[in-house]
Amino acid sequence: MNMIEAKEITYEYPDGTKALHGVNFNVEQGSMVALLGPNGAGKSTLFLHFNGIIQPSTGQIEIAEEKLEYSKDALNKVRQKVGIVFQNPDDQLFAPTVVEDVAFGPLNMGLPRDEVENRVSEALKKVGMAGFENKAPHHLSGGQKKRVAIAGILAMKPKIMVLDEPTSGLDPKGASQILKLLYKLNEDGMTIIISTHDVDMVPLYADKIYIISSGEIIKEGNPHDVFEDVETIRKANLRLPRIAHLMEILKKEDKLSFSEKYPLTIGEARKSLLEYLDIDSNNG
Repeated sequence: MNMIEAKEITYEYPDGTKALHGVNFNVEQGSMVALLGPNGAGKSTLFLHFNGIIQPSTGQIEIAEEKLEYSKDALNKVRQKVGIVFQNPDDQLFAPTVVEDVAFGPLNMGLPRDEVENRVSEALKKVGMAGFENKAPHHLSGGQKKRVAIAGILAMKPKIMVLDEPTSGLDPKGASQILKLLYKLNEDGMTIIISTHDVDMVPLYADKIYIISSGEIIKEGNPHDVFEDVETIRKANLRLPRIAHLMEILKKEDKLSFSEKYPLTIGEARKSLLEYLDIDSNNG
């Protein structure tokens, strides 16, 4: 089942700026999908369509194979299914304490107090923020704020989580913690969509990648298929992952012969190098 499908989406801002041009995008249930593109490519604009924050100029959005409607009741239901985590957690966290912030969504859903408390406790535990209930969000680190923002969405128990640049502004440890959390949520069955321009991060988690450039989807496929198209990657003002770039140089400049597709992760590169060394020693 497609949990989210965008069909021929175009969007024009009130000042006449055309942000999206005939975008087609679909995400299957239980998958983890990356929308990869440089700053200003249209990633955030597309994401804001997924729970009706903005409405397309033309085209339509379907959630769980049902057309997205824009009445108040319909949008409230959709926002319980599709949770969006913004790039800057300060745009999302506004309550005096962590516990109040995470409880905001479930309370607005009209849930009983004990159910809200259970959901908040469970969500904070999942993101590793239990014990921070009475802390003020603005006193937290960047990574902690991101985790509280994710907890606020988890407490609403959505089927789909959409994250705009989830590792932006985080140090390597904080970014790694967020990725591990998202990977675990996906393993538990949640459909996850992430926008990013971090090409090194994408091969670590994504089942499928879309490349967006100037408001158009110019490539889609699994990580190897997408990054094999080096010309399109560079045309979109992106680059190969560092590992793949190293292997590209070794192949072109040093005539080292590896498998057809460039390795994208350290694990894949290690395997390719060991295979090469084994072949080379046997030939020697």
